[in-house]
This record gives sequence, structure tokens and C-alpha cells, in this order.
Amino acid sequence: MDVKMIEAGVLRVQYREYGDADGWPCFMMHGFPYDVHAYAEVAPILANAGARVIVPYMRGYGGTSFLSDKTPRSGEQAAFGADLRALMDALEIDRAVIGGYDWGGRGCCVVSALWPERVVALVSGNSYNIQNIARSMEPASAAAEAAYWYQYYFHSERGRRGLTENRRDLIRHCWSLWSPKWGFDDAIFAQSADAFDNPDFVDVVIHSYRHRYGLVPGDPAVAHIETQLTAQPSITVPAITIDGDSDGVSLRSTSGHARFFTGPHEHREFADVGHNIPQERPAAWAQAVLDARDMAATA
Repeated sequence: MDVKMIEAGVLRVQYREYGDADGWPCFMMHGFPYDVHAYAEVAPILANAGARVIVPYMRGYGGTSFLSDKTPRSGEQAAFGADLRALMDALEIDRAVIGGYDWGGRGCCVVSALWPERVVALVSGNSYNIQNIARSMEPASAAAEAAYWYQYYFHSERGRRGLTENRRDLIRHCWSLWSPKWGFDDAIFAQSADAFDNPDFVDVVIHSYRHRYGLVPGDPAVAHIETQLTAQPSITVPAITIDGDSDGVSLRSTSGHARFFTGPHEHREFADVGHNIPQERPAAWAQAVLDARDMAATA
């Protein structure tokens, strides 16, 4: 495993690379509030299967930084998709197997929907997670609304201060709520915790959870992407989608999202798994990536 840096789009991206440089390209994207350690066990499995695995720190995490102070610290879905495509361009990778969950899965879904020519196959935690911002103010069930407490918390300045001043306590609490059957310990949390000390972390997180409800404007540079996403575009590339049946934030199965996948598609549910799917079940996640690649080969 090598830790590398590259300028890509508006970012200087820090990423981990596993496997041979001439292996089949594979990007694995982490979610909020996690980091590249989500794939610490997945990536070697894929590398042993011949992959060149790229695991970047997303904007606001780890050593990834913005090239300009003038770039908005956006956490909107269009920015996540643009970042992934820019990283592929910077690494001169035309097509790749891509996978992720939460924020990372959203970026992967955006790229798969809008630029399918860049994607061999997709693995997505919680299925189709492109946001329908136009409908974001429609209320959900009481249980779902309670699970989204952190999102509403971040709408307030009290939430910004809480994330700033009590960052590790808040994030560890989220880990416990969202993955109640994952027996992570202090050492596992500590591996990831430093990634949240990025100076842009709070701004990107706050913007993300305000923008998705239409409370703040997006970055004009990606407005054209966000406009395309309002149509809830279908995903045509071969895809495997995954839920954990003990996910404390995504409370319901997303098998109903199948209508958004118009290419070869399979949905899987992992028992006793929460929100951080690849770190909780690395072998099963890695197998899904390999199976998605095989699905693409026979499509």
C-alpha cells in the first residue's frame, strides 16, 4: 500500500493505492463520518485479485485539500461526483469499477448515472442514493426523522459549534448508533479520527447537510451537474447494491430502488451489518466488487 497525492480538479487529493499499477482500475469511496480505513481489509483482497485499488480521502478529510481558498467548501452531491471524475482524469483512468457508501456511494452513483462510459461496474451501499432535493422537505416516518437528528442538528449554528468543539465525541456516537452490532474499539476509532481534523471538514459537512434540504446555495461551478440530477437519472451500468440489516441511519431496505437501475442489477442484504458496510464485512464487500466486475464482463 502506498500513500500518494495528486492534483485533481479543485483538489489536491490524498489517496491510498494498492496492487500493481497495471491492474484493473478500482475506486473505493468512503462515507461520512468515516475515512480510507473503511477499505483497509477490502483493498488487499481486491489487489490480490488483480486490481489497482484507489482509495481517496474525500473533500474535507485526511490530507485532501482545496487548491484555492476561493473554492466553496461544498458538500453537495454534484461536487462528490465531479471530484471522482476529476480524480479518474488526473490518474488517466478512462474506465473503472467504482464502489462506495454514504457520501462516497453518492459520488459513485452520480458518475454512474451521468457518465456511464467511465464506469465498468458499480457497487453501492444503500442503493440509489442520488438525492431528490426538490422533495427534501417531505416528512418521513417518525423513526426515520429521529434517525436523521444529526442532519437537523447541523442546520443550526449550535450544530456547527457541536461539530467543531465536540467532533470526536459526536462522530463516535454516530458510529455506535449507525452500526450497533459492529464491535469497534478505541484503536479502530483512533485510526480514522485524525482524518476529521482536516481544516475544511466542518465547512464541507455543514454545507452538505444544509444543501440537501435546499437551505443553502450550491457551488456555481457544479450547478450544471446538480441540474441534471434533479431528473433522478437512471443507472445503466452493471450494479450490485447492498444494505446492512442493522443500519441505524438507513432504517429500511433499499431494495425498492431497483427501478432506478436499468442495467444488470442485483441487490444484497448483509446480516448484522450497520452503515459502514465495507469495514464491517470486508470479505463480503470485496466479493460484491468482484461479482459486479464479472457481471459487467458477461453483460
